[in-house]
Amino acid sequence: MNDNKITASIVLYLNDINILSKAIKSLLKTNSISKLILVDNSPTNELKIIVEGERILYFHNPANPGFGAAHNVAIQKSIDLGSKYHFIVNPDIYFENDVVESMIQHMDNDESIGMMMPQILNEDGSIQNLPKLLPSPTSILMRKIKMPKQKYEKFISKYELRCVPRDFTYNTPILSGCFTLLNLKAISKVGMYDDRFFMYFEDWDLSRRIHKHFKTIYFPKVSVYHDYESGANKSKRLFKIFVRSAIIYFNKWGWFFDLERKKINDQALSQFK
Repeated sequence: MNDNKITASIVLYLNDINILSKAIKSLLKTNSISKLILVDNSPTNELKIIVEGERILYFHNPANPGFGAAHNVAIQKSIDLGSKYHFIVNPDIYFENDVVESMIQHMDNDESIGMMMPQILNEDGSIQNLPKLLPSPTSILMRKIKMPKQKYEKFISKYELRCVPRDFTYNTPILSGCFTLLNLKAISKVGMYDDRFFMYFEDWDLSRRIHKHFKTIYFPKVSVYHDYESGANKSKRLFKIFVRSAIIYFNKWGWFFDLERKKINDQALSQFK
């Protein structure tokens, strides 16, 4: 077992108890996780029934400030506990093998890593293409409309790095927040999630900030399952939140004149030549 204190957090909101139980059991079956912090944004604390044992800390947060802001509560608690590393985990994640220890060992072997994610799989074993280049407004639009088909296929292969060999470990500026290992040394330098993002883009924003000073590594040597649903494509309310977050992101980093974007993306692509 790793000697460093390792924590993890899941943000809850009216979750299916069976799906949530799979995520919690996956994390707690490894002794590497000293504390699992549940931050419940639900209107009531009914999900507290899931709490069993001293390794789980539960915080009811009915004001529901958003995904990133709620995880910030857990990150701060992890820092107070003296943790070195912290896992950000979605409630619809589960895994069978001990991916936690493998990721920790890899980060321990390279102190320049600030953030990592494993390979993320659908239930059928197919890969979710979550590592990305830095987005432009055009790339966000292209991912939504998927037209014209030939141009889209060429674009998405590059933007989502689909042409990279499946088992290749690399440094990429955008990692998904569905299952992420944070080096809290990086958080102390760049800060936590920007709580202006209620949901969507907060993980891309944090990944980009960490990438400026540390490696942000895609580590496909291990994998987890993600019961992913693209809510923004199915719900008008979530789509509005998505658009609002996109505006916050591009106002922050630049719309069509993001001076760093091309340089950072070219550096990422240079790994595969």
